[in-house]
Amino acid sequence: DRQRESGDLVTEVPLSELHPFVGHPFEVRDDEDMQKLVDSIRENGVLTNLTVRRRTEGGYEIISGHRRFHAAQRAGLDRVKVQVRDIDDDQAIIDMVDSNIQREHISPMEKARAYAMRLEAVKHQGRRTDLTSDQVGPKLTAAEKVAAGVSDTQTQVKRYIRLNNLVPDLQKKVDDGSLKFNPAVELSYLSPTEQNDFLDYIESQSCSPSLSQAQKLKAASKDGALDYGKLLEIMNTKKPSVPPRDPTLTISVSKIARYFPAGYTQEQMVGIIMQLLERNSRHLMPEKQPILER
Repeated sequence: DRQRESGDLVTEVPLSELHPFVGHPFEVRDDEDMQKLVDSIRENGVLTNLTVRRRTEGGYEIISGHRRFHAAQRAGLDRVKVQVRDIDDDQAIIDMVDSNIQREHISPMEKARAYAMRLEAVKHQGRRTDLTSDQVGPKLTAAEKVAAGVSDTQTQVKRYIRLNNLVPDLQKKVDDGSLKFNPAVELSYLSPTEQNDFLDYIESQSCSPSLSQAQKLKAASKDGALDYGKLLEIMNTKKPSVPPRDPTLTISVSKIARYFPAGYTQEQMVGIIMQLLERNSRHLMPEKQPILER
């Protein structure tokens, strides 16, 4: 009982009694890294215990160790050691996210869903008890608590959470890299109907929006003016082309100063040179005109 209360109860359980965390936002991939983990478990066993909690319907819910659980299944194990913790739903969500958020390979939408789950759990904890009393320090916002201990700032955390407002097909494009993060955040403010219209357009044109275009779409949506015609107008707008500069010829003043009176400015020198060229061009033979033009 004392071990259970302190969270130090370690026991061995059958894999059949372990169940994934409800709403687990992180994908368990059968990739090269997973195969290495499977090979390691076959040779050495599971070196780090899984963290779990008891389920009211029986068995255990995995808090930390979904990849180890999957690898143990593939390696042919039938039992693993687990650390059993006695925690409520909110703390279980926080611990589950914290134990996975530092993974090396996490997609943007995995992070978006994880941050959203942790934010709601932190908010719920804050409503139940005053965990941030001014007596023990300045009050932190829920977003600040989510950002604590991760590589993203509070602002970035909020921007990731915004991605959950994208329709599923746009979320897929965020994960596969065909829709960049910053434009995706702006598009998350569009209604689902507007997002689907936008999705139809970019798929038909095989294109992706710039940040500027996404910001214009967001502004038009906010004003209630984003119909399909406005969408086409924004997406078909191209950056103004910059006219090419005329080629320049640079002559050092020191090379020509001796041909002009002392005190002549550069502008005066250029003026005299242009007059001489103009006068000389009138006396050139017709066959030499193309030389001058070149």
